[in-house]
Amino acid sequence: MLEKFRLKKWKDIPYVSILLVAINVVVFLITEFVTKAPYEAGGLSVEGVLMRGEYERFIYSMFLHVDIAHIFNNMVMLYFMGTMIEKEIGHLPFGVIYFLSGIGGGLLSLYVKLVQGNPVGSVGASGAIFGLDGLLLAMVLFYRKPMPMVTPLRVCLMIALSLYSGLTAGNVDNAAHFGGLLAGLIIGALFCLIKRYSRGLPSLMPYEDEDDDEE
Repeated sequence: MLEKFRLKKWKDIPYVSILLVAINVVVFLITEFVTKAPYEAGGLSVEGVLMRGEYERFIYSMFLHVDIAHIFNNMVMLYFMGTMIEKEIGHLPFGVIYFLSGIGGGLLSLYVKLVQGNPVGSVGASGAIFGLDGLLLAMVLFYRKPMPMVTPLRVCLMIALSLYSGLTAGNVDNAAHFGGLLAGLIIGALFCLIKRYSRGLPSLMPYEDEDDDEE
């Protein structure tokens, strides 16, 4: 019983979210006080990815931020949304969807840059974080597990406000936001539906707690 309690306590710790925040902060401190080289190696640009084949920039760019306000806003959102979602769906699914959302945002961003002939590189975790918005919307629509204070209307309002903030601000890669949001929503919906039907639960019934069947 004690061992089971300890295992459950460990599973409840959102260590993926915490680790992501920690890595972002460390990288930001390095770029601020040690060297600006990571911006050259990690910025998401048409030249870097398509001309030089540096596809790792899709991942590197997710850990770079331009200033203190940029990283502060992103890390606050990542921590509070990430810790909530990770506890609901598990560490591995959360991590996978986070990175796939970031890559999805990067792909749309790169496409828009290519069409517009924009040579400027983009950095930031915003695409992946908007992916968490999309994932959260998928969860309230398809996962059907009750979450306190989380409703489809509130999630849609949060997404609308976030998108509006980006569209009305300057020097923001809104394509990455939209791409991450769509990737998170689509992948999240697939995950939730597969999770439900693999357990044989009707699509409109509340999701049962996994511990209810265990004594």
